[in-house]
Amino acid sequence: MPRSAEMSAISSHNDAADQQPQGYAYAELGSPENQGSAVLAQESALAISYNGISHAVMMVSPTAVEDFIAGFSLSSAVVDSIDDIYDIRLHHLGPAISAEVEISSRAFWAMKQQRRQLAGTSGCGLCGVEALDQALPQLATLEKVELPDAAHLVDLRERIAAAQDLARRSGALHAALYVDASGEIKACREDIGRHNALDKLIGALLREKHDVRQGFAVVTSRCSLELIHKAVRAGIGNLVSLSAPTALTVQWARRHNLNLIHLPHHSAPRVYSPAPPAREEQP
Repeated sequence: MPRSAEMSAISSHNDAADQQPQGYAYAELGSPENQGSAVLAQESALAISYNGISHAVMMVSPTAVEDFIAGFSLSSAVVDSIDDIYDIRLHHLGPAISAEVEISSRAFWAMKQQRRQLAGTSGCGLCGVEALDQALPQLATLEKVELPDAAHLVDLRERIAAAQDLARRSGALHAALYVDASGEIKACREDIGRHNALDKLIGALLREKHDVRQGFAVVTSRCSLELIHKAVRAGIGNLVSLSAPTALTVQWARRHNLNLIHLPHHSAPRVYSPAPPAREEQP
């Protein structure tokens, strides 16, 4: 994805500035003389436009914004490939961020077609077939990959906590991480939104040319169906969740060959997808 050196420098500078901890004074309820200061999670309004057309406004943590935009564009099916994103320009406007994204003509045409199809349902909100198509989209089936080594999940919760720099200062943040085939944490992205955190991770992995079929991605939040959609669209082979998945999540993971593992607090990792071999009935 072409990106100018100036653009990269501006983004890095702004991200570094946004990550500086800022304390907020407080007094204890009922004991106002007891006062202190705490670092709080930051959030900004992010407006994204593609080729000059406004597309979405959402609340995000103002770090790794370019990674988020790349991951969001792919996982939301705005583009089919990271190569469809030609440029990302960020403009910081106080507590808000405006992102101008240049995408390929093919992707832009497909996005406009989708917007036209949804326009007819705007009077009563998305409904009927259109809403179901978005909630339960057609996804490509992944090629099967090997499950990760169980040893790579040992002490994973503690390692994740150590990798969450922002959450350690402020709390209130979800995280998505990538553990490579050797068991080493290679990337960690944090955000106030669990979907945002995974989008940031996907964007970082694809922009840095990691092989997402190797190793595994981890989400610290509830593993909902939308996260399965994002993982499959990104081509991730293994997804580990710290929270138990829903039944529908397991069904979709199995259907699309996404290896899905739940890591409970005090039990061994549980592989829900692929489905375990059928047990022989006891006589």
